[in-house]
Amino acid sequence: MKQRAALAGLLVLILAAVGFDWATFPPPLPGYAQVRAAWKPSEAWLYDRHGVLIDSARVNFAARRLAWVPLDQIAPVVPATVVAAEDARFRSHGGVDWLAILGSVGAHAKGERGRGASTLSMQVAAFLSPTLAMPGARGWRDKLRQMRAARSLEMTWSKDQILEAYLNLAPFRGEAQGIGAAALSLFGKTPAAMARDDALLLTALLPDPQAPAPRIAARACRLGGAGDCTRFASEAASMLGPVRTLALDPGLAPHLADRLLTKPGLRITTTLDAALQRTVAAALRRQLLGLGGSRARDGSAVVIDNASGDVLAYVGGIGGASTAPAVDAANAYRQAGSTLKPFLYAQAIERGYLTPASVLDDSPVQLDTASGLYVPQNYDRGFKGRVSVRSALAGSLNVPAVRTLLLVGVEPFRDRLWDTGFRGLVEDGDYYGFSLALGSAEVTLLEQADAYRSLANGGRWSPLRLTADAPHVAARPVTTPAAAWIVADMMADPNARAATFGLDSALRLPFWTAVKTGTSKGMRDNWCVGFSRRYTVAVWVGNVEGDPMRAVSGTSGAAPVWRDVMLALGRDDERGPPIPAGIERRRIAFADAIEQPRIEYFLRGTGQSLIAAAPATARRARIVNPASGSVYAIDPDIPADRQRLAIETTGDVRAHHVFLDNRDLGPAAQQLLFFAPPGRHRLRLVDTAGRATDQVVVTIR
Repeated sequence: MKQRAALAGLLVLILAAVGFDWATFPPPLPGYAQVRAAWKPSEAWLYDRHGVLIDSARVNFAARRLAWVPLDQIAPVVPATVVAAEDARFRSHGGVDWLAILGSVGAHAKGERGRGASTLSMQVAAFLSPTLAMPGARGWRDKLRQMRAARSLEMTWSKDQILEAYLNLAPFRGEAQGIGAAALSLFGKTPAAMARDDALLLTALLPDPQAPAPRIAARACRLGGAGDCTRFASEAASMLGPVRTLALDPGLAPHLADRLLTKPGLRITTTLDAALQRTVAAALRRQLLGLGGSRARDGSAVVIDNASGDVLAYVGGIGGASTAPAVDAANAYRQAGSTLKPFLYAQAIERGYLTPASVLDDSPVQLDTASGLYVPQNYDRGFKGRVSVRSALAGSLNVPAVRTLLLVGVEPFRDRLWDTGFRGLVEDGDYYGFSLALGSAEVTLLEQADAYRSLANGGRWSPLRLTADAPHVAARPVTTPAAAWIVADMMADPNARAATFGLDSALRLPFWTAVKTGTSKGMRDNWCVGFSRRYTVAVWVGNVEGDPMRAVSGTSGAAPVWRDVMLALGRDDERGPPIPAGIERRRIAFADAIEQPRIEYFLRGTGQSLIAAAPATARRARIVNPASGSVYAIDPDIPADRQRLAIETTGDVRAHHVFLDNRDLGPAAQQLLFFAPPGRHRLRLVDTAGRATDQVVVTIR
């Protein structure tokens, strides 16, 4: 009987032990290497080509975590202070501080408030397995599970690994988790740069991270054993004050960081140069401050290495008076203005339609389109008359560009722009119409820079590189080397642009550069894009929200920034790029002295020494006014004979008559006027054989 009772008692003890073991069995814990590998910062970082940090971005907003900080990269005073305050016998116990537990039990037995007996090892175990530290988990069973987990942890982790994990996993103030985020957000320092007072204040946060500043200051003072605690009050207030401007995150490329840093923990090495990025940002900031927010609020600039396509500087915006500072203006589509003209003239020269010496007529023109008359105007609302292609491009004249587009064709020009990297031109040529010559299409600053870079590289285009691991794509020919060189030579000619910009504008540098400005319709965008032999610099100034600028011209908006950046890049080759094959050099003169004699460059076989306008007999007879599609309204208060319309013709019209509908108005060579009743009317130019060589349709209302 006694034997049975003993066996029953033993069975009960065994079952109780098994039950106790099951009830307090700790969860499995990962190893140190697993924890390090699984650590995911909430931030991502952007570095320049030399490994210098240029920006960072918060990607995960659940908690603020930076990179895992090894123990040897933390100021020794920090772990020493934490151990002294939180677990004084950390180095000697095996995960559980039995003396602290006995002291805590004794204090409770006396009705006193005992010091916590939770060791750093127990807290790390709770960090690694949240079930050990669930809300309300303060019973004996929960404590026993933590104790067993801590002992298990100590068997596989070293003391330094446990201490390092504690400092990286512990929550500090607000959403800051870990020593890296806490040091940065609370003190504006790296963990390695923290001082003794910093360590005391940081340790004072651990029992109650959301405590007010006076309580934290008092605890830091007790931990430090200081006689005079006044300094801790101000230091705690400063620590918990407004977010600091941190030198550890220079914020040099916020727009590029937003574009590239998409996942937590990313470390991307860009092609940027931090020093140049600062220089470009400073130049842009100076210019916008000088212009003032009432004239232009925003700007962006990029610098490209011509040979490699590396983006060396990328300033998407500069803040200041901006009302939309988060918008990346370097990658936003804006109307191009006159900056597309070089590619139009290159295409016309390449096809043999024009040479730099060809004469174009800068005079009023009206073009009939599906949506009505298109009447291009120059920037200054004036006209220069007959000008050479060189003067037209360098002086950014609009009417000659439209006349050139009539030669090239809208659709072929649109296709050329697409091939040159302007991916915003997704419609066909008819959508853009004749205004494409004046930059009605929308482009980005990066596209502009890469397109101009293709001219610097002899007409060969390849995509830009923003990151060090981006592939080097072989360049493909877009424009012939000869046409690209001739257009670059025209853009580099200060004498050719003197009539529009003067001889000493911001576009003239002490070394060879080719440059073009542009202003979009309604003064919404101002561009300056140009290149030397080594670099391409593109600048945009305007208002991101699309409202017009005030009193900003092509040389007073973006051009000064372009000039400052080009000069900062260093003196380049003064001679410009070498002349490629297929170009001949001639001294030319103009009949009627429309321009001064000069040295000019031609595609081989197209050179001329004397440039003269074709005689009238060589031109096709046609009606130039009124333009087809014109609509005129009769004013009933004005006599009819005072409302007659003039007819203008061009070409050899000596043997032609003008007919209004079926009525002969007389010889076309005479100055003819006509008046017509309301309705649609057809004007025809008819030769002696009765054939209509031209006709226009007008509407009278």
